Amino acid sequence: MNVQRNGIVLIIILFVTAWLPGVQSHAAKRKPNVIIIFTDDQGSVDMGCYGSDDLKTPHMDGLAKRGIRFTQFYAAAPVCSPSRAGLLTGRYPIRAGVPGNVSSQRGGKGAMPVEQITIAEMLSKAGYATAHIGKWHLGYTDATMPNAQGFEYSFGHMGGCIDNFSHFFYWQGPNRHDLWRQGKEVFEDGKYFPALMVHEASAFMEKNKNNPFFIYFAMNVPHYPYQGHADWLAYYKKQGVKYPRDLYNAFVSTQDEYIGKLIAKVDQLGLRKDTIIIFQSDHGHSTEQRAHYAGGNAGPYRGAKFSLFEGGIRVPAIISWPGELVEGQADGRLAHSCDWMPTIASLAGVELLNNDIDGKNLVPMIRDGSTSPHKVLHWTNGGSWAVREGEWKLLGNPRDTSNKAPLGPKDKLFLVNLKQDVGEMKNIAAAHPDIVGRLKKFHDQWAASVKKK
Repeated sequence: MNVQRNGIVLIIILFVTAWLPGVQSHAAKRKPNVIIIFTDDQGSVDMGCYGSDDLKTPHMDGLAKRGIRFTQFYAAAPVCSPSRAGLLTGRYPIRAGVPGNVSSQRGGKGAMPVEQITIAEMLSKAGYATAHIGKWHLGYTDATMPNAQGFEYSFGHMGGCIDNFSHFFYWQGPNRHDLWRQGKEVFEDGKYFPALMVHEASAFMEKNKNNPFFIYFAMNVPHYPYQGHADWLAYYKKQGVKYPRDLYNAFVSTQDEYIGKLIAKVDQLGLRKDTIIIFQSDHGHSTEQRAHYAGGNAGPYRGAKFSLFEGGIRVPAIISWPGELVEGQADGRLAHSCDWMPTIASLAGVELLNNDIDGKNLVPMIRDGSTSPHKVLHWTNGGSWAVREGEWKLLGNPRDTSNKAPLGPKDKLFLVNLKQDVGEMKNIAAAHPDIVGRLKKFHDQWAASVKKK
């Protein structure tokens, strides 16, 4: 009997030994989850790890400690819709069909064209579960909402912003309720929107924890209305932070709190080392009336939301993948939000569905120490434009929403060397006509090529 039993045990051992490498191989081949945390109207330096000394942001700072923090990272645009289009398609916003903000009204005009290919479509084709949680602002018809753009699950608002408790869009005509799940209007009156976002994202992760997933976690914070938690507002008042910075800071710290809850859920599921987390603000802080004319901070940079000066487009950005990418590193090389699509494709080992993009794969730069893949970068916003080559940046018809200094007729072409004048306070175009001519030619050629497509 013992001989027979030992024989059976030996057979089981041999079977498990033969089977185990296959299991290990399968585990090793698991594609990483991807979470993009996209904040809204967050200032260029509005995090502790970016030098802010009056803000508590431990969870966002924690991402930087466990990842790579970019210090010359650019949004695709200085305003919401085009910035989101650039991120999701890997294409300059004008090439993604979203040169400016789209309508915040159901059935309104303007949307990202349905033929554009998103990160969600790319990852869905590779077997990922995909979710949009939060703000969309890229189309408000059935054909242009998230479920039609590669997201199998969608929860959030379709317009530019909402009240975080009533979930109403509250200007430009009658107030309109704007909260949707899977393309159907839902009502969660009185429930705090960031908390709803974390709840929805957590449920999605629970459901898909055994397979790769992608979550586009697009927060409506710290976009106005400033509705941070009361305890944070009390904290900043006690610290002597003045209005309107106290309102803004309370909202940013509340944002950080919910980002912490999202990351805690990843940790609870044991998925941190299987998950790429990308963090970025969509553009600079707002100086609009509804934002109390300020609150956010661009530090040494000129400009804010709507401006192509650095304060409108240079944003905080982090990528974290513990065990796979270096941790606690500040990277000063040039990078751009259109780069996320090809970078994710490279890290996840999935195929790009569209090679006609403007983003560059950052993996050689962040893993092997290569130089930035960007030689020239372009931006447009309304009648303004900008082009950067190396340390030189030329702005056409610039707008300064930070009101740091007046702009005159001679500033229609505004040249700076960012190494010498990161604050962009002095126009040196007259002293360098050759550089102005070269950069203007780059812009004109690029603009002409865009119009042909």
